[in-house]
Amino acid sequence: MAHDEDDEQQTQDLRAAAAPGTTPAAVPGTTSAADRADRRDQAVRAAVEQGVVGPAAPVVGLLDIAGIRASAAALRAAFEAATPPGTPVLHAFAVKATPLVPVLRLLRAAGIGAEVASPGELALARAAGVTPADTVLDSPAKSPAELRQALALGIAVNADNPQELARLDALVQSAPTASPVGLRVNPQIGGGSIGALSTATATSKFGVPLLDEGARQWVIQAFLDRPWLTRLHAHSGSQGMPLEMMVRGVSATYELAEEVNERAGRRQIDTIDIGGGLPVNFGSDEESPTHAQYARRLKARVPGLLDGRYGLVTEFGRSLLAKHGTLLARVEYAKKAGGRPVAVTHAGVQVATRTVYAPLSWPLRITAYDTKGRPKTGPAVGQDVAGPACFAGDLLAENRPLPLLEQGDHIAALDTGAYYFAQHYSYNSLVRPGIYGFALHGDEVRFAAAREPQTLDEIVAESGGGSERDALRYL
Repeated sequence: MAHDEDDEQQTQDLRAAAAPGTTPAAVPGTTSAADRADRRDQAVRAAVEQGVVGPAAPVVGLLDIAGIRASAAALRAAFEAATPPGTPVLHAFAVKATPLVPVLRLLRAAGIGAEVASPGELALARAAGVTPADTVLDSPAKSPAELRQALALGIAVNADNPQELARLDALVQSAPTASPVGLRVNPQIGGGSIGALSTATATSKFGVPLLDEGARQWVIQAFLDRPWLTRLHAHSGSQGMPLEMMVRGVSATYELAEEVNERAGRRQIDTIDIGGGLPVNFGSDEESPTHAQYARRLKARVPGLLDGRYGLVTEFGRSLLAKHGTLLARVEYAKKAGGRPVAVTHAGVQVATRTVYAPLSWPLRITAYDTKGRPKTGPAVGQDVAGPACFAGDLLAENRPLPLLEQGDHIAALDTGAYYFAQHYSYNSLVRPGIYGFALHGDEVRFAAAREPQTLDEIVAESGGGSERDALRYL
């Protein structure tokens, strides 16, 4: 991973929470679940005391900066321990998981690149200062313009299918490029517990399906015909994929790379992109499985992958950020319906879309805090935690046992640092909440905005209320 001298400057958005030249006091032991929970409790109380959350800002996202740094360091250490010194390894953060420029800058300073899957994500990575050499472009639907831009910049590209590879043929012939180019394959090993996130099923839309008739031979010939095709990529799925199934997908990809290189009579494939997808434990504060456990299992099951002959690319997202995010919301009203208590908050489908629409696949832990942001105690009472959107299913939790929530209390939805409050769903034109990084210095908690809350004027402008507001009347 390349660095330049302005790494600290590039991350100043979030590091403003720390005093210049100091290290947050909470950094030692950041991988401890107890430490992480303690930092969260301190941050919630400070957010209430400092007005980060309150009547004027009833829902916010909080990001634990020490935790993010620790996860980045642990990921790098996991694969450094599993590979010989000097093995080229790029950890490219899946931008879709938390598409925030200050977060990407923070990760960049920690030695993490970017995996992008759209022009928008590429723009975010470039704004964060991620270099082309540390960027990977993946998408099943890349336009000619996207491919031309990536090749011109020198960004690694993984082709998804034969038609895209044919398009790349023409582009590579028309202009020289420094971009490493690879091919994505689907090992077709099956799905995990969440079908929508299982990308190695028999009929997945991603990659070249290796078990289809003639597909494997086509892939081998595609490499033999293109000396510039030097990478192989597979990503078998995300949340809900057992570790053993992920290893099977990587193993199948490695075996294919070995076959291609044997047929070519040289090490044509020099890098294998194993994707990301490490699942997250949403049931407790424990981080399991860990990146180190995954790397050790790969070392045991696919030793040739990690013996130094191949460069590696990873594309982790959720497993880096989920545990370090907290969605914090004030209880606007407390009521009862059918005898069941209902806590009505401003945190709903707009910030927890997957949980609201698929609660069985995406249950969230909810923690109760009182009006001053202190952990709430008392007998557990089954109650609904509801959001503000105008449909009955807008619930973060249903009949969840919690200390009885009252007006002015707070709820925290845990493990929401990836795929939650940073991916706004504009139902009811609800505003995007502010997102704040926090760092602890002794007993002091400091906050810095990673994204300011959206204004009503911005909602109007995004909804055609600018210069185009009268456009339709002239048709």
